[in-house]
Order: sequence, then C-alpha cells, then structure tokens
Amino acid sequence: MTSLSAQDFDALDDILDDLRTRHDETPQWEFCEGFLAALACCRRRIPEQEWLEVLLGLDDGGSFANEAQRQQFLDLWARRTAEVLSALDTDIQALDEDAAYAPEVMDVRGALASLPPEERTEVEGEDIPSFAQVWALGFMFAIESWPEEWEAPKDKEAAKWHDSSLEAIVALTEDDTDEPTLSAFGEDGPPSVSEKRLNAYAEALWAVYDLREIWRSIGPRVQQVIKGDSPGRNDPCSCGSGKKFKKCCGA
Repeated sequence: MTSLSAQDFDALDDILDDLRTRHDETPQWEFCEGFLAALACCRRRIPEQEWLEVLLGLDDGGSFANEAQRQQFLDLWARRTAEVLSALDTDIQALDEDAAYAPEVMDVRGALASLPPEERTEVEGEDIPSFAQVWALGFMFAIESWPEEWEAPKDKEAAKWHDSSLEAIVALTEDDTDEPTLSAFGEDGPPSVSEKRLNAYAEALWAVYDLREIWRSIGPRVQQVIKGDSPGRNDPCSCGSGKKFKKCCGA
C-alpha cells in the first residue's frame, strides 16, 4: 500500500467533518490517529466492526452518508494502519529518520500564534490543546476501551517496561504549562511548545515502539480452558442414555 498523501488526510478530515454534522461527538483525525496507533500496538487484533463502533460512537459505524463514504474511510484507514505498522516494525536509531513513525498531529497553538493580532483575539480564552495532546487522548481512549488487552505482562521486567511506556503517553494527555520556547515543526515558526513538551513527545513515540515490541514478543492472550470433571467408568453416562459411562461414550 502507498503512503497517505496530504490529499488523503484532507479526505479523512472531510469525512469526519461530514459525520460530525450527524453526530457531534465525532472525533477529529488527530484523535483517530492516536486511536489507530494504539490498535496497532494492541495485544489482540481488534476487528473492524468492533473498533469502528467504539471510535465513532454509533452502532451503524458513525452514520456515514452512504456505503461509498464508509468504504473510502475504511480504505484510507487500512492504508494508514499498514503505514504505521511498517514504521513500528522497522529498526530505527532516531525519530527523525524517514522510516520512523510520525503521527499526524497539529500544532494548534503555533497556528494561532502565526495569526495577526486582531485574529488571535477572537480565540482568546478558549481551551487550546497542547502539542500532541489530542493524539495522546486518542491513544489512551483505545486502551481504556479494551483494558483487558492492556494488562501488564506477568514477567516483571516486561511489566516495568509496559508501565513506563504507558506513563510516557499519559504524560502527553496533560497540558503543556511551561513557557513556549520552540516551534514544533520548524525553526522559523513562533514559539508554541516548551522544550520539556518536545522531549515528552519523543519519549511517547519511543513508547509506542516499545509497546508494539512487547506484545509482538509475548503474543496474544491464551484463553484458559477449564476441564470439567469426567464421569467414572461405572457412573451414568453424561449423554443421558441411562447406560454406564464405560458402556456408552466411554467405550
């Protein structure tokens, strides 16, 4: 599958905007991007009909306008999932490598800081998300939706690794309250994020790699099979025939 282009992400945004006209709790793509990353790291492969209802909040998969729109969304989702999995399964040494996982996140505060002063006053007092905060909230929403798939491994070292990885992502769900001194996407932009926040973002991305590796190494959960008591040879057969077990099913 080919990587998603800017036009593809615009198409996803357009679909979500349209869904939001019928269901106002439809999330934005950055939230979906975090949710998708969590599914990619999940111990169990969550089937489409299961995650679609959880993410979009409606039994019919989010009230798509028609089947063509639904299929377009799922096709783009599948391509992005393949892209994310390829990145997470590639051995990298630094997050700025071309092959590294790079979430589609927005620097809303940076965009607002770039506006003329008269336009910035229109949004003063509004709750503006911190850099990568919405992505982290989407990731954690998936974890909270399937908690049994995110229980810590029994191995102590793996459990410690697992917990510290989740803590790194949880840290991004909090506001960046430190003074902004850097631009998230380039040196020329206005300061919109703190150095501490950018470091936390990097730690969260490495945490996604770690979570993917943990469950790839351990594998899916094994359902425990509890075997019932078997009848004795001279007991009545459990099939209800009236014969002794040894002369019926136990023969």
